[in-house]
Amino acid sequence: MDKTTVFILDDVSFSYGNVPVLKHLSLEIIKSRFYGIVGPNGCGKTTMLDLMAGIREPQQGTIAYKGKNLKEYSKRELAKNIALVPQDFYINFPFTVEEIIFMGRHPYIPRFGSPSPEDVEIVKHTMELMEIEEFSDKYVTELSGGEKQRVVFARAFAQDTPVLILDEGTSNMDIRHTLKVLNITKSSVKNGHKTVIAAMHDLNLAAEFCDYLIFMKEGRIISQGHIDDVLTEDNIRKVFEVEAKVYFDSFSGARHVVFRTNKRARGLSGKIGSGEEKLKGRKSLQ
Repeated sequence: MDKTTVFILDDVSFSYGNVPVLKHLSLEIIKSRFYGIVGPNGCGKTTMLDLMAGIREPQQGTIAYKGKNLKEYSKRELAKNIALVPQDFYINFPFTVEEIIFMGRHPYIPRFGSPSPEDVEIVKHTMELMEIEEFSDKYVTELSGGEKQRVVFARAFAQDTPVLILDEGTSNMDIRHTLKVLNITKSSVKNGHKTVIAAMHDLNLAAEFCDYLIFMKEGRIISQGHIDDVLTEDNIRKVFEVEAKVYFDSFSGARHVVFRTNKRARGLSGKIGSGEEKLKGRKSLQ
């Protein structure tokens, strides 16, 4: 096996009851790359990430991590290797922000032990990096959705793993914090510290930050490869069933996607609007 290979998914399938979600997926993930997974809602992105994080097990096929079957790793071993930023983070216990981030250090703290000076320094640095040190003593239940998402990101970075999995990890953030955390993530890939696998909805963010793109539809991989090779109008049409134009944008320094709006829908909307105005006029005469 190539020493740079991180994951190998071999003929992986998964169903919820009688509903197949993933169908015979085969995929290789290489070290120190930023992978983006894109596709319509329900195409299997989250399920595939859950399998790679060890949260679920494939019902058919195997997943190997660094040459060893993923299910052979202990939970502590997995926690030292793979961190997950979930799409939805819900907690109704009044933990402080600092306590949540210290949870990322639990795999390194002996049972019944206390955090080491190194653990404390990592948590402090991570809070500063994510710009959340100002509310470190606040309860996580008091935070906005975007603030809470930054805390979850900070917990994953404090976990200090070679693999980071993002399931729509910036969905609740404003654009400034989205760009900040993705830039931090991209830098950690460039310096060789992390391999990132991210499910994303925004194709332009994927184009800006990802090295490799995986298009999924109906539980299958439709296309995969370097961003410049696979982020094409044809793939967008096949996977999302919309018309788009893809071009290089000099301002962002990356490929950019724009979409054609449905002219017929716009025309219908105009007719509906005209009808509403007529109805208002009639009411005013009554």
